[in-house]
Amino acid sequence: MNITRNNENINQAECWIGVEEAAKFLNVKPATVRDWIKKGKGIPTQKIGKQWKFKCSELDAWVKSGKSAL
Repeated sequence: MNITRNNENINQAECWIGVEEAAKFLNVKPATVRDWIKKGKGIPTQKIGKQWKFKCSELDAWVKSGKSAL
């Protein structure tokens, strides 16, 4: 999946996204994503500075693995 940022195509699977974008990607509310992080539900994330960041490819693999249903 590609996105356009500043008239530049970027491979979305390889770029880092924030909580808001991850929630849109997973079709849930941002509060749900934050709750999954807080409760240790195994959502693939990385804290960069004070922000949680995600790679779409890792989120997609997490969903496909069935671990998101736990």
